[in-house]
Amino acid sequence: MKKNFFFILILVLVSCENDDYVPINSSVDQSNFDTSKMGIGIDKQLLKALENVSNGIGAPYFILPNSSDYSNIPQDPLNPITESKVALGKLLFHETATGGNPKIESKKATYSCASCHHAAAGFSSGIRQAIGETGIGFGVNGNERIIDPSVPLDSVDIQPLRSPTILNVAYQDIMLWNGQFGGSGTNLGTEANWTNIPENFLGFEGVEVQAIKGQGVHRLLIDDNFVTTFGYKQMFDIAFPDVAENERYSTENAALAIAAYERTVLPTQAPWQKWLKGEFNVLTKEEKRGALVFFGKGKCYECHTGPALSDKNFYSFGMGDFDNTSGAIVLGNVNFDNVKKGRGGFTNKVADNYKFKTPTLYNLIDNGFYGHGGTFTSVKDVVEYKNDGISQNSEVPAENLASQFGNINLTKKQIDNLTLFIKNGLRDPNLIRYVPNTIESGFCFPNNDPVSRVDLGCD
Repeated sequence: MKKNFFFILILVLVSCENDDYVPINSSVDQSNFDTSKMGIGIDKQLLKALENVSNGIGAPYFILPNSSDYSNIPQDPLNPITESKVALGKLLFHETATGGNPKIESKKATYSCASCHHAAAGFSSGIRQAIGETGIGFGVNGNERIIDPSVPLDSVDIQPLRSPTILNVAYQDIMLWNGQFGGSGTNLGTEANWTNIPENFLGFEGVEVQAIKGQGVHRLLIDDNFVTTFGYKQMFDIAFPDVAENERYSTENAALAIAAYERTVLPTQAPWQKWLKGEFNVLTKEEKRGALVFFGKGKCYECHTGPALSDKNFYSFGMGDFDNTSGAIVLGNVNFDNVKKGRGGFTNKVADNYKFKTPTLYNLIDNGFYGHGGTFTSVKDVVEYKNDGISQNSEVPAENLASQFGNINLTKKQIDNLTLFIKNGLRDPNLIRYVPNTIESGFCFPNNDPVSRVDLGCD
């Protein structure tokens, strides 16, 4: 109960990726909307704008399914979503006992998937550069997590790109900023570049591949010993009854459960989602005007479309990397020149260089860092940057920059309204519903180091 109260408290205090979106079969009938709740003409204008950018479908085209509506949530055909998988994955994702393969023995069982993707930061990290093993502290929304100063830098689990949210990953068939995880769909034809990603050859989509690969990368360990020691055997038995028992308690099955859970983490309670269903009074007039800019002059919809507000393409907006500003760490074993090329660093195609996945825009305000290199600290800064069209990264060729960059000519008022829509209209205030009350080990989560235990109210 103490932990549940803390997570509720922190959420109160914290006020273009290859997304494979599909139209949702919705019972919403626009003709039956309660027009008495509409602003003076604004809502009707916005409904018309949605029709114009969705081939006439309108509001239903942008509606997310409920998290329990498995039949309408995009899923990997090789990993059907089931209630038992989701229940297991929800716990494993937050379980700090999974941190069982650290480089430093004293850090064992102190971190989890949720260390870098937690609800308090909109399922991102709350800091510019997420820290897994060797991280200490949490603060309010992950904002005070730092590297333990007593450990050698080569033992730190830290990545050369900002950790994206897991919100709306169901609408991606490939994962990571360069889209390298995923052995089907968008990545078909890139097999020659899978040398270091043998998991892609299993044929799973990106969410599943990332959950498999990530356990090794982030020094997690889920095996027979983990399952029996921490009480997960029965949940694995129920989730994977058709798998032979001698193969059931595996990294792959743990990953399939985690991926199934991640696909259900959808920001369905955001005001924009309620507005799409006819609750026209949930957005202010300024936020509605911002939505009109989003789906009109601002051209945001050209990359941010569908239920997840993210399309199937990669774009370059010339945003900076971790070496453009101080305060970030790039470890020596990272081919950073390749990382900075984004999609091109994976496909080896010049035309793909410096292009990164279109991120979802939901709950951006909860994290506080934006762009693949985290070089922005406010939503408004990003909007102004795209409006001005002056690249942060001088390495990016002009021909690789997105056509929308610097070509939208928004006024100050339009920028202000667009910012309000993104910050407030797209923020689900109740992501705590995707967090378990406790985990089977009984450990503190999402982190279990001594400093975090105090911050999180576990001690």
